[in-house]
Amino acid sequence: MTAEESARQPKANGFAQAIADSGQFRARAALGPGALLDAGLPLALFTVVYFLTDHDLQVAIWAALGSGALLAVIRLARREPLQNVIAGFFGLGIAAFLAYRTGRAQDIFLTGFAVNIGYGLAYLISIVIRWPLLGVIVGLVTGQGTSWRRDPVLFRAYMKASALWVAMFALRLSVQVPLYLAGEDQLGWLAGARLAMSWPLFLLVAYLSWIIIRPAYQAHQERERATATTKAAEDAEDAEA
Repeated sequence: MTAEESARQPKANGFAQAIADSGQFRARAALGPGALLDAGLPLALFTVVYFLTDHDLQVAIWAALGSGALLAVIRLARREPLQNVIAGFFGLGIAAFLAYRTGRAQDIFLTGFAVNIGYGLAYLISIVIRWPLLGVIVGLVTGQGTSWRRDPVLFRAYMKASALWVAMFALRLSVQVPLYLAGEDQLGWLAGARLAMSWPLFLLVAYLSWIIIRPAYQAHQERERATATTKAAEDAEDAEA
C-alpha cells in the first residue's frame, strides 16, 4: 500500500488499523503506551502494597486508585480519547469497590473476569451467527463496510481470526479463575498471570490475526479497486456515447 493510497483511506485507529494494515503489523497502533500501563500497573501495585503493608486492604486499594488517577492524567496530557481514559479508571474504580465491600483482596480481579467473559461470548456468538466480530470492527473503521461478506476467502479469514480471540479470552479465564478460587494465598500468582496474559497475549493474538487476514484483505482491496476502475471506465464510455 502506497502512502497516497493510505492517505485516501479512512482513518482507522488502534487495534483495527494494526489488523487491516497491509504493509506491516504495527504494535503501537494495536496497543498504545497508555493501555500498556493501564493493563498492569494499578493491580500490580495493589498486590505489592497489599503484601508490604501486611495485608492492609485499604492502603492497597488507595495505592491502586492513586496510580490509576495518575495514569488518567498522563493519558489526558497525551490527548488520548477521553472515553478511553474514563472507561479505564471507571473499571478500576468498580474493581476497587468490590474488593473493599467484600474485604477480599482477590475480588479486585473480578471485573477483569467479567470483561473477558463478555468479549469472549461476543466473539463466539458472532462466529456462530456467521458475522465474525473482527470483520465487523475492521469493516466499520476502514470504510470497508460489509463488502467482506461477499468475499468467501476474506470471510473465512475473519472467522478464523475471530476464533483466535475466543481462544485468548478462554485461556485467560482458564488460568486466572482457578488462581482466584484458590484464595488469597495465590494472589501474587494471580496478579502475575493477569499481567502476563494482558498486553503480551493481546499483541500475540493481534499479530496472528494480522497474518491470517492480511493476504485475503489485500486481495479483496485489489479486486475492489479493479472493479471501481472498470466501472469508472464504463461510465466514461457511456457519457461519451
